[in-house]
Amino acid sequence: MNMEGVTVSEAYPHLFEPIQVGTMSLHGRVMLPPHASAIGNIYGTDEDAARNIAYFEQRADAGVAWVGSLSTHLRNRVVPGFDPSGVGAATTGFFRLPYFVERVQAFCDAMHARGTAVTVQMVHQGGMPHAPSPVMSAPTINLMPHVMDTDDIAAFVQEYAESAVRSQQGRADGVELHLNHDDLHEWFLSPLTNQREDAYGGSLENRARFSVECLRAIRDAVGDSMTVGVRLNIREELPGGYDTDGGVAIAQYLESTGLIDYVHGVVGTPWGNPSYIQPTYFEPGQWAALAGRLKQALSLPVVHTGRITDPDVAERVLAAGHADLVGMARAHIADGDLLRKAREGRPQDVRPCVGGNDCISRRYVEGLPFGCAVNPGTSHEVEGVWLNPRPGRRLLVVGGGPAGMELAALSAESGVDVELHEAGPELGGQLRYVVRAPGHDGYQKYLDWQVRRLGSLGVRVHTGSRLGVDDVLARDVDVVAVATGAGPRRPAVPGVDGAHVHEVREVLAGEVETGERVLVVAQDDHVPPLSVADHLAQQGKQVTVVYATHQPAPLLGRYYIGAILGRLDAADVRFVFMEEVVAIGAGSVTTRNVYSGRERELGGFDTVVLACGSVSDATLYDELRGRHPDVHVLGDAYAPRRLVFATQQARALAQQIVTAGSALEPA
Repeated sequence: MNMEGVTVSEAYPHLFEPIQVGTMSLHGRVMLPPHASAIGNIYGTDEDAARNIAYFEQRADAGVAWVGSLSTHLRNRVVPGFDPSGVGAATTGFFRLPYFVERVQAFCDAMHARGTAVTVQMVHQGGMPHAPSPVMSAPTINLMPHVMDTDDIAAFVQEYAESAVRSQQGRADGVELHLNHDDLHEWFLSPLTNQREDAYGGSLENRARFSVECLRAIRDAVGDSMTVGVRLNIREELPGGYDTDGGVAIAQYLESTGLIDYVHGVVGTPWGNPSYIQPTYFEPGQWAALAGRLKQALSLPVVHTGRITDPDVAERVLAAGHADLVGMARAHIADGDLLRKAREGRPQDVRPCVGGNDCISRRYVEGLPFGCAVNPGTSHEVEGVWLNPRPGRRLLVVGGGPAGMELAALSAESGVDVELHEAGPELGGQLRYVVRAPGHDGYQKYLDWQVRRLGSLGVRVHTGSRLGVDDVLARDVDVVAVATGAGPRRPAVPGVDGAHVHEVREVLAGEVETGERVLVVAQDDHVPPLSVADHLAQQGKQVTVVYATHQPAPLLGRYYIGAILGRLDAADVRFVFMEEVVAIGAGSVTTRNVYSGRERELGGFDTVVLACGSVSDATLYDELRGRHPDVHVLGDAYAPRRLVFATQQARALAQQIVTAGSALEPA
């Protein structure tokens, strides 16, 4: 959006409009749904809680009106010795922790001091082990549940009531009943998973009975002193579940009870296409019209969360009347000052979210510390700002890929004098290929934003400039950072140098033509093999992808993988698993099963595409070591990885450069 000559009220007449939701008087229309447990668990250690609170304090300071991010598991009811298993499984839960009230008070007090309301989301995952019927909710999970009897149901109803009281004691403004994303309540509401023949199954009134009993028990416990809402899947994705009309009917029935103050409408599953944390392949605000169906059918306020990627999308959803409020999670991970920038008329300065989902996958798939691919400062709010004891230090960055750009920008923001040289004709490194893959528009927005950022900071950028050792040593700089990236990896197999064998970068860049029948050799654990298959399939090519692993892209989490696999299946892309390509012929390849060693021949291909990762180019760094007093290597030049690895390394090195001889100052 071009903001020149436009006042903020004209540009965003809905985004900052006050609204009353139950007991909450909100100064704007943006809420933060649950999303920050990977950043710092509010119910974990004291250090985790402090990190979590600091993260939300920055967003509240920027103008967030409502934080609904206290996603809180209830105490489970299981027989002695049974271990609940699965993502989100709970035993004691959080509401029963001895310090629960104290932690929620600390969180709420911090938000209330900034004029921000807080609700606690009440969660219990279905099938862990409880369910209304002996039915599974997804074809990807095969754990049969325990079928609840009426004693189990009554115990959970009481647990919800007591948990609401503890939330009230924690000074929360409200509670949100989690009825979606495979929650126990969704299992009761869904005709797919609820096949009971008693008072809790059959008709809509019966299937909703468990949820209504919980809501009534909550109201009996807290009265009208708190806001009570529900988060509901507007539709279910599996055949046999309820459709949009069914979701609207559920919402209308719950409204008719007089027990709730708002409905939070979303889409997605914990595993499918779309997942409830939708990746880059979906359009911003893609499901807002479904939320609009809820808004048309209800008199209560409607919240909608789902790919609300920036202030313009949020305003568009609100202006169209699809929702009264919007939930924005990953957009605020990418830029905690999002709303401040919008209010100040600087939406072009909002750091774009690329929708790669590393923010959740790193923590819950790979077991790594939290990391946002585009904002390495996220989760470090508690650490305070950097002090620079020597402003004006001179830094030379060699390489203008993601690592080099982020290092240059962070250092310049802290007063370092920065010069950046990129051998290629433009900045971006591997991102120049990523942006050519279908569904990766967000990466182009991020790259454009980063280029503008460097220009605004006065970083002296030279493209088409390949520096050698003598060139670097001739420059009078204090620090040299080598971020020269990586080149294509070609596996050492016979036939790999054939004229019909191409590398993934060449194909995405349009530098080579492929035939109609393409085999992709996948030796990469993340998205590139799938992206090039998608690229070729969209051109109408017949594509087969060969993996040595027993599944595609093992480092892609369940919140991402379904979207790309769904796209590829719709385009008739074929997969071969557990086969390593050991030879490439004119029209075929020889594969070897990685477990049995048995060899096979796959034929009928006129082109082979190598998606086999990269090999570091650290030559300049190796030559500079010992010849310059302060030289560093980072990004793919150190070890080829993803965008999030590059930006995290850039932040760590920038902090080292900036704070040499100093301490951190609290924010």
